[in-house]
Amino acid sequence: MLVILLLAGVTVLCAAQTLPADSVQAVEAADTATDLSLLQRVENWYAGNMNYGSITALMAVESSFIPFPSEVVIPPAAYVASHPESSLNVSSSYTLNVLIIILFGTLGAVLGAIINYLLSMWLGRPIIYAFADSKAGRLLLLSSQKIQKAEDYFNRHGKVSTFVGRLIPAIRQLISIPAGLAKMPFGSFLAYTALGAFLWNTVLALLGYLAHGQADLINRYSHELSVATVVLLCCIVAVLIVRYMIKKYKSKHV
Repeated sequence: MLVILLLAGVTVLCAAQTLPADSVQAVEAADTATDLSLLQRVENWYAGNMNYGSITALMAVESSFIPFPSEVVIPPAAYVASHPESSLNVSSSYTLNVLIIILFGTLGAVLGAIINYLLSMWLGRPIIYAFADSKAGRLLLLSSQKIQKAEDYFNRHGKVSTFVGRLIPAIRQLISIPAGLAKMPFGSFLAYTALGAFLWNTVLALLGYLAHGQADLINRYSHELSVATVVLLCCIVAVLIVRYMIKKYKSKHV
């Protein structure tokens, strides 16, 4: 038995010494990958998986009644737009790549807003408010109070609210609903929404663009930034949990 184990060990050592160059490079690449920080792995994931179709789809989701932050789509996409392996790198000009990201992000935001607009117009106020207070609506972080807040904002500011509202986090995803309830002319709705979405996506893309200019500094401190990001996310989750528990406690004791 001992002889067999020794022979097996010798065989493995010999095989390791005669590994082809491609295999050696693959092993080295794997070892290098394990040294990447969390931020660098996220960056590589975005570079390998994000494309203009996914940007459009995700921004459509963000602009509809489904809670999804545009901040996790446009800035990272703009940041990795110069990566050679990225599907977003369609031009030798990094600035042009970022502009295309803004355009596709705006297209997605407009599509999502149209969904809200048409659903609100067809379903009407009673169904929209009832859905917002239903279990499904709660899962989507909706409530009649939020819909009412968006509708009050629309009533105060009129058509231009569909432009300005795209720049306000608490209103952005919902401003299309009162526009649909009020049967705002579709052409005006489309123009104001597209302009507001374009401006908001430009701001987000600018953040990624500026971060790309500091890529060397970010990579140098990527491990520290990764730890800080995880800590920040944990704090945010903790705050949300505490707020939810306080709200639930108050609702039971009112």
